This record gives sequence, structure tokens and C-alpha cells, in this order.
Amino acid sequence: MRAERTKESTGTYILAGQVVGAPRLAAGLYVVATPIGNLRDITLRALETLAAADAIACEDTRVSRKLLEHYGIATALTPYHEHNAAAARPKILARLDAGEAVALISDAGTPLISDPGYKLARVARDAGHPVHAVPGASAVLAALASSGLPTDRFLFEGFLPAKQAQRRSRIAALARIPATLILFESGPRLSDALADLAGGLGTREAAICRELTKLHEEIRRGDLATLARAYAEGAETRGEFVVVIAPPAEDEAMDDSEIDALLRRALARGSVKDAVSEVCGATGRPRRDIYRRALALAEEPGDDAAD
Repeated sequence: MRAERTKESTGTYILAGQVVGAPRLAAGLYVVATPIGNLRDITLRALETLAAADAIACEDTRVSRKLLEHYGIATALTPYHEHNAAAARPKILARLDAGEAVALISDAGTPLISDPGYKLARVARDAGHPVHAVPGASAVLAALASSGLPTDRFLFEGFLPAKQAQRRSRIAALARIPATLILFESGPRLSDALADLAGGLGTREAAICRELTKLHEEIRRGDLATLARAYAEGAETRGEFVVVIAPPAEDEAMDDSEIDALLRRALARGSVKDAVSEVCGATGRPRRDIYRRALALAEEPGDDAAD
């Protein structure tokens, strides 16, 4: 049986030069969104939660300490990230079992988005502990809102695979999804990723969002091919990037020549089986039709890889 949280531990935080008391928290895990760049993008509830928690689990204590020091919060930090998560989870669970309130934050934005936080939330739920969301900043929604692209339906894909063959295969699978696509990407990989996106998705509109909410925030808009050229030619790649891509047009049906082109590129990278799976995922065409066409192309004379 878990111990009940009874102590009156009301921490404090500083807001506009004034010391503010934080009300006591009930025991449980609190998933707290933090700013993605601008330190002012934090909610009052988030400040109260971080100040009153018994501990804050965070990705990088150095990054999180800057936020806490800015608001005069003295709550102890404990690291929780992809490299120590398996060992750290039982320790955090033990604190919850003891009746403590633990806050979970990421380096920026809403936890559980592209980080190991969901595993902690899951085991806490499975153990009977309440899990509370304290919503706030999100790079995904900030990029979508500022992109000028359709917002009624969207898919967050996270990071594309680092290896080109896997990345192209994943892009092919995303090609027919009738929704705006939102991706994270690192600066060093951005140019290559955009080139593959342009090759797999055509001339769709897109927005490249860099350093959102920060001093050097930049949003580049254009079609994928134009944006790919810009970054290949030396556009700034320092910082954090979110890529937002328009959904396929309603009349964006591929004709046979376009399907053949997709097949030739896929065949140049791998087997007939892999090429058929990739193109079926991208087009939604019946597998038997794609397979028949792939066999015919594979038997054509000449070097298909050069097409």
C-alpha cells in the first residue's frame, strides 16, 4: 500500500520580482511542459508544480537548472533520459510509492514527445499512480500554427531515419497520408532529408521552422524542391528544426509513368519485394498490379539505377 502524501511542503517561485508560494501537490507524476526557447513561455500552473514537487525528473540537469534559477525554484533535479531511463524508472517509481509528487520535464516543450517519458508515464499508471498533464509549449503546435499550412488534420512523424534507404522508404509510406506532416530534424541532416522529401513527395508546400520562439527564429516557406536547394547551397543549419509539409492535393493521383519512376528508384536501391512494398505504401495501388509492373521493369535491358 502506498504512503499518503501529507506534509505541507509548499515551495516558492519568483514572478515579476515577487516571491510566490506554491500550493501543496497531491502525490503522483506530473508531466510538465516547459518553454521551447523563450523562458517566458511557461504557465503559472507549471511554475507552481515545479516549485512544489518533491523532485523534478529531467533530461539534462544543466539545461533545466537554467529555467529553475530564472524563476527562483529550488526543487531537486534528478536525471531521466534515454541513456539512464531503465535504471532511473524504478527509483522514480519508488518515490511515487512513498507518496511523493514528481514532476517530469524535457529539455524543451512537452515531455513524452520524442523522448522516453512515455515509458515512465506508463509504468506509473500501471502501478496505480495518478499521472497529471500540465500543458504548455510544444514545438509541434507552434510550427503548425506559424506554417500557414492546413491545420485541420496533421501527423507528427518525429525524426526520419538517419540512413538514406530507410528514410526514403519511410517517406514513400508517408506520401499518401491525407494530412499535413510535421517532422523534427537536426541541422546536419536537414539538407539530405529535404532532398529525399522533395524526391518522394514532389513540389508540395512546406515550412522550415528554425529556433522557434528564440532570438533568431526563422521560418522559410516554399515548395520542397526550392527549400532543398536553399539548404544544399548553404542556408543556416544551426539550431533546432521543425519541418511542416502540406498534405497531398485531393487530385494528386499518380499515373502509370509516375509509378514506374517510383519503382525504378526503389529497384535501384533494393530487391523487387522491397520495391513493391515501398511503392504500394506510397500509392495505395493493389499489390498484384505493382508486383507485375516491378517484374517487367526489373527485366528491362540497361542500367535501371541510372534512370
